[in-house]
Amino acid sequence: MTSSIFSQLVLPLSLFIIMFGMGLSLQRQDFARVVKFPKAVAIGLLGQMVLLPAMGFLIAALFLGTPALAVGLVLLAACPGGTTSNLISYHARGDLALSVTLTAITSVLTIITIPIVVGLALAVFKNTEVPIELPIARMVLTLFLITLLPIFLGMLVRALRTQLAQRLEPKISAFGAIFLGLLIIIILYQQGDSLLGQLVSAGPTALLLNVAMMAVGFMLAVWFNLNDRQRASITVEVGVQNSTLAILIASTVLNDGTIALPAAMYSLAMYLTGGSFIVWRRWQGKRALAL
Repeated sequence: MTSSIFSQLVLPLSLFIIMFGMGLSLQRQDFARVVKFPKAVAIGLLGQMVLLPAMGFLIAALFLGTPALAVGLVLLAACPGGTTSNLISYHARGDLALSVTLTAITSVLTIITIPIVVGLALAVFKNTEVPIELPIARMVLTLFLITLLPIFLGMLVRALRTQLAQRLEPKISAFGAIFLGLLIIIILYQQGDSLLGQLVSAGPTALLLNVAMMAVGFMLAVWFNLNDRQRASITVEVGVQNSTLAILIASTVLNDGTIALPAAMYSLAMYLTGGSFIVWRRWQGKRALAL
């Protein structure tokens, strides 16, 4: 009963608050910036919407023998960026406007793409352990209520009460970080006796997805000759996803805690790699100044 209340009420409500906080940081201009730097946005969308899910399928097929974990990794890869990617981009001295723009656009697009990608993952990795029937209507409704609606409301508050939005946004960001930490602990606890074996499978693959896609994002940005700050933001946006959203879908729509495990492991990995990227960028900046 307690687990049901948490997954059906506490988790969705908390994510609603977190996404509302993201909306507080957005303005209409963030969606319009695609006109200002179309190449950078197009490259970021290619990495996030096409290459990232493809990499998720590849890693899941090669390294994850448990169907639920494989579906969980693909689900994670299908999720948009979140406020964490914006925060890492900011501290890594990337192009924050580009980062926010990509987060905003992908948060809208994934309402359509997540059901498609997860449905394909269930078909590819289907097993008696994993539900084959995907409740598409419920998933789309959940995504709308937990992503688009709170983002829109947050943007509305930002437009009407700018000072209030600026006061609330950092508080909600702090709440999001604390809640994610508690969420990881709860998921690990729920796995019980099977936790160790699943960690051995899910942990390295979640880290691999994170590192591989950050590398892909960086190479794409270099290949298409983006400037230094844009390279940093593309690297982070392609490599850091909204793991809390993946956990919510796994827990409330697919009703399988094992599917949520890759996202929980990824949540730990992205802070490690994101922090390392920030340190590297800061060191690189100091070295450039010294020269």
